[in-house]
Amino acid sequence: MKSLIFTGLAVLFTSTTACATLPTHETPRVQPIVVAAEPEAAQAGMDILKRGGTAADAAVAVQTVLGLMEPQSSGLGGGAFMLYYDAKTGEITDYNGRETAPAAATPDLFMGADGKPISFRDAVLSGRATGVPGAMHLLDRAQKDHGNQSWDSLFSAATQLADDGFRVTPRLGNYLQNVDFPQKHTADFIAYLGDGQGGYRKTGDILKNPAYAGSLRALAAQRGDTFRKGPIAEAIVAKTHEAPLAGGMTLADLSGYQVKASTTATYATVGGYAGKPVCITYRIYIVCSNNTPSGGIALLQGLKIAESQPLDQWGVHDPRAWQVLIETERLMYADRDQYEADTPLFNRQQDAYLDPAYLKARSGLIKIGTANAAPKAGVLPMQVAPDRTLEPAGTSHFVIRDSYGNVLTMTTTVESYFGTGRMVGGFFLNNQLTDFSFSPQTDDGLPVANSVAGGKHPRSSMSPVIVFDQTGKTVIAAVGSPGGSAILSYNLKVLIAVLDWKLSMQDAINLPNVVSRGNSIRVERARMEPAVWDGLTAMGYTLTATNGEESGLNGILRQPDGTFDGGSDPRREGVVIKSPQAAKR
Repeated sequence: MKSLIFTGLAVLFTSTTACATLPTHETPRVQPIVVAAEPEAAQAGMDILKRGGTAADAAVAVQTVLGLMEPQSSGLGGGAFMLYYDAKTGEITDYNGRETAPAAATPDLFMGADGKPISFRDAVLSGRATGVPGAMHLLDRAQKDHGNQSWDSLFSAATQLADDGFRVTPRLGNYLQNVDFPQKHTADFIAYLGDGQGGYRKTGDILKNPAYAGSLRALAAQRGDTFRKGPIAEAIVAKTHEAPLAGGMTLADLSGYQVKASTTATYATVGGYAGKPVCITYRIYIVCSNNTPSGGIALLQGLKIAESQPLDQWGVHDPRAWQVLIETERLMYADRDQYEADTPLFNRQQDAYLDPAYLKARSGLIKIGTANAAPKAGVLPMQVAPDRTLEPAGTSHFVIRDSYGNVLTMTTTVESYFGTGRMVGGFFLNNQLTDFSFSPQTDDGLPVANSVAGGKHPRSSMSPVIVFDQTGKTVIAAVGSPGGSAILSYNLKVLIAVLDWKLSMQDAINLPNVVSRGNSIRVERARMEPAVWDGLTAMGYTLTATNGEESGLNGILRQPDGTFDGGSDPRREGVVIKSPQAAKR
């Protein structure tokens, strides 16, 4: 079956006026649901939905609470990708709020005086690591396009928590008490999260953040302009210019940032991936994700490779099904690590990346029943070298379905835990530029596609997903995860589990994470059935047992009666909140 995507005109919106797709008087029709990594954030979103707001309205409340209560994962100073389905128009929009490199950035940004890449620890704490923040610009744009509430009314939950104080959650407390990382030793980190006695705050402590509340009030009054000009923008530039390794960000970089958004109608057609949400057929479904520089195209390539195998017949208890997951991931990462980047060359070659004949050749490399050798990247018309960029797991994901049937899935990040450890206005700045390759070329001079350039987005693994039925008109599922480069593995596992193995969203999320990349195969052994583990080792695989992965999967799944249920990753602190109001759709 040929790959399908949605057609439509890719548009870069520049309007600064609010426009509500759904009028405030429209009658709610379905039961709303919010799944997020922190209960207070999920409840803040649900409160917006209960008063008639849309998924785009609720997302502002969710993100601003997440940025306060799990600053290790996301925040006002980071970036995001969002996929939004508008039930009224039948359109899906790809919002790219990924950070960009300042105009002054050059390919040798993370190269030392000795001509070698600097250490990751030095890079992650540096002023050079911060890209122009895009998360709040993304929410500003999406809320203008799809919201029906007043923008300034969406910040009350986060503002009150920042003013009055919130309890340090177990997950945040664990990072503060039991985990060591470079950011933990910065002056800003210690000033905010230290206990004043040489240690750090602990679970249950009450933490106030009046500076964050001030930033929220500025955002409520000025929308995205808060990050383009004025005190907060000036403070961001000043902070990135501090030693060590001062960056080159300017106010012009901040004022010139633009969210990229493309919208398509939900009718499938062949070809033409560039500049649109990327959608493929998988079995009887249509599966969509964000375009480059997100990891969406790599994830969907993985699905198309897995489609060649009878996963539905083998089922979740069969080692052969898990072998397909291992080998699909290896093929997916081999291509992604070599070719994918925010470059005109890759954008021109997206059809080749998902070409049916190419995918058939790639899937043909999978030999069932015996351990396969780690594959190399396939041959595509792009002369670039493999990229071995590190991608830490400081990220979060949430999913919202509102009363009108709109669905939003959004992955949001500050990159490493607590970004660079540098703070402005009560929030941490991202270290997103470390997602670029530190070295712009190999020793033999072959260019690396994901090298640094001014105005360029670093490649990402974030890959929000919405699944439709074969008509493209009914949402079946929406899901996403944090986890660095392993996001692709986590999302692939859940999609196979719900679409092929017919598991509930929660049961799919609970399955063991398997991250297979090259010769490394990491498995959550405690979660894997012994018969599956033994079956894989009998095939000849060398599996590395892990105690846990940094996934934070959140998703929703349509039930046979038309309602939706959700699942949230037990590896974090997420929750599923549904309104008592029940309806079928």
